[in-house]
Amino acid sequence: MSSRDNFGGFSNNLELDLICSTSGGFISANKNIFDNLVLSDIAKVVLEESVNGTVLLKIGNGGPKVFMVAGVHGNELSPQIAMMYLLDYLLETEINGTVYMVPFAAPKASMESKRYLDGVDLNRSAHKTGSVTNIILNKIINSGVSGLGDFHSSAPNTNPGKEGVFCSKEPSSESLTIAEFIANSMGSEAIKYNRAGIPFKGALEDESNLAGIPAVTCEVFAPVSFANEKTCGRSLLQMKSFLEYFGVLL
Repeated sequence: MSSRDNFGGFSNNLELDLICSTSGGFISANKNIFDNLVLSDIAKVVLEESVNGTVLLKIGNGGPKVFMVAGVHGNELSPQIAMMYLLDYLLETEINGTVYMVPFAAPKASMESKRYLDGVDLNRSAHKTGSVTNIILNKIINSGVSGLGDFHSSAPNTNPGKEGVFCSKEPSSESLTIAEFIANSMGSEAIKYNRAGIPFKGALEDESNLAGIPAVTCEVFAPVSFANEKTCGRSLLQMKSFLEYFGVLL
């Protein structure tokens, strides 16, 4: 898979790959992210590599395979931080499967705390060849995973403006099942659409569902460019629930 396989003595067969070289940024320059991170050895590696672009991590070997993404919108900070917490957790935990993780989809946008990368909404361009999310989508498809979790945050007076899990009923009906599992575990809501791609054409979740890979978008409630222990904790619980659904965490 990677440019750096099983590196640095990390456990659980950790691998790292740089999958896009046009999106790099100094994530540590975003004080709201940096102040909430735990600077573990692997966190330092991810921050260093993210200067060069989008980092994909693979943890585990065999078993059910899933894909997880955060930072598609650079100013939605809580899921990006939470996925770094999850990374530390998975390296210390016996897991039943393989997890592909993109903690910072667009490091430059995260660095600048901007929703878009160079003016492009990555959650409306996953169908466009060469976009960061299209590159991620191709990795999802080619990895043979059973599901995708895309993790976001939603601010007041936005859609959905509350904690919840987006899903669609068609063509991947399991999207709804995953969403209801996570929402029930969180005491939140499964936000249901009849068919992927309507109304959110180009969203990573929708394009994954259209490609036959069940996907959901998990939203925590947090103001724009804001994160604290509570919002990061809620996002982390969503991520763990996603992994529990697939049996990766028991």
